[in-house]
Amino acid sequence: MAQHEDTYKPGSRLEQWLDERLPLTRMMHGQFVDFPTPRNLNYLWTFGGILTFCLVIQIVTGIVLAMHYVPSDKLAFDSIEHIRRDVNYGWLIRSVHAVGASMFFVAVYVHMARGLYYGSYKAPREVLWILGVIIYLLMMATGFLGYTLPWGQMSFWGVTVITNLFSSLDSIIPGLGTKIVTWLWGGYSVSGVTLNRFFSLHYLLPFVIVGVVALHVWALHVVGQNNPTGIDIKTKSDSVPMAPYAVMKDMFALFAFMLVFGWFVFYAPDYLGHADNYIEANPLVTPPHIVPEWYYLPFYAILRAVPSKLGGVALMFGSILVLLFLPWLDTSRVRSARYRPIFKWLLVLFFFSFLALGYLGSKPAEGVYVMWAQIFTTYYFLFFLVLMPIVGVLETPSPMPRSITESVLGEKAASSAMAAKH
Repeated sequence: MAQHEDTYKPGSRLEQWLDERLPLTRMMHGQFVDFPTPRNLNYLWTFGGILTFCLVIQIVTGIVLAMHYVPSDKLAFDSIEHIRRDVNYGWLIRSVHAVGASMFFVAVYVHMARGLYYGSYKAPREVLWILGVIIYLLMMATGFLGYTLPWGQMSFWGVTVITNLFSSLDSIIPGLGTKIVTWLWGGYSVSGVTLNRFFSLHYLLPFVIVGVVALHVWALHVVGQNNPTGIDIKTKSDSVPMAPYAVMKDMFALFAFMLVFGWFVFYAPDYLGHADNYIEANPLVTPPHIVPEWYYLPFYAILRAVPSKLGGVALMFGSILVLLFLPWLDTSRVRSARYRPIFKWLLVLFFFSFLALGYLGSKPAEGVYVMWAQIFTTYYFLFFLVLMPIVGVLETPSPMPRSITESVLGEKAASSAMAAKH
């Protein structure tokens, strides 16, 4: 854990007795009250706390929903209607869980975009970043499994299409892909067996996410937080205690986030879903256009941008796995894009490409949509594999402040503040 002055004082004899035997309260105080936080953090740094809130909400509502849900191909669709219509506040719990999945991904995309812009993946935070990518992969798996459970048309056919992608491995090792698909389905087609095992995994994975999140927070408190300048804390004047400063900022941001969350729950609970998923699954009727949930659309567009099935699958998984190597692909010694004039605009173009791929993923894989998907997919990989390493070497960074305090107060005020601290 990051070293800093310990100001914890037991408030009672019971606290003192416990502190001498199991200093849990002292550890929590040191890591979540006294922990030194860079004084220049902006509101983009509040999304870590927001993500924790979303995870708790998803687990709590998911446990309650599991008490009433029936993982059967004959009863799953009706059990969802039963929850919405007959269970006390079932409509609210179900809406919070469904909207919460989208809000979870909104928050994680903002969190990752902030990490990309401010270089939070660079040394010494490589393990912190890798754990974050693992959490993202687990979230995607959990979301995909959860999308199956309503057993509507889009659930059924989405599972059929996505799991069938593994059959592309047959072109490498004959029969391997087909065996994987059969194992995933629990038979030779998507059925109630598939639904039951997907439900079990959907229930299990959030607790795995909790474990990786604990490691993520641990890693954060070992190396300390990054900040908009990308400069490490050098003196006491560069930081403030986490409580009340950062905690109050997190609380305010969480309240604003909850307003948006609540608006969707109470006024547009079905807006972020697909209309076909309110039709019970029918293996004999294929929807005219099969699409996953909105937060998978950029990767779905990458998958369809390549004529080869195996090539599309490789690029889709590669587009996520490449994130694991960012600490080594970025060759610049400067963390924050604020001081990297060329990289900053290339990154903005990358964000635009990602959003464009999301739009294209919602459209049919034909005509001009495929052409643009191929263009933006090319830039997606070009950015990580070519531009990021080359620009890091060739780019001349802008002048940087000497300390976090100087970036906030200016050079003269910073000197006075540091002198007063000493």
